[in-house]
Amino acid sequence: MPIVTRRLRDPDINPCLSESDASTRCMDENNYDRERCSNYFLKYKNCRRFWNSVMIQRRQNGVQPSMPTAAERDEILRAMQKMPY
Repeated sequence: MPIVTRRLRDPDINPCLSESDASTRCMDENNYDRERCSNYFLKYKNCRRFWNSVMIQRRQNGVQPSMPTAAERDEILRAMQKMPY
């Protein structure tokens, strides 16, 4: 598997892996009709926007790595007690 593909499939690097998989699965199931999958695309977009803002905030605060690991992301979401996206 190419390095780029492995990085995109790595849950520590890609915080929106499940949303990405859900939108791809929807496209496969609906014969690539984008209108039927718009909710999945919106959820993915909101996920990326949320984790990007977290990454920017961590960078500004000097926290390394700038993207939280999968375990840290789970803790953040648990602390929020609901999905922010």
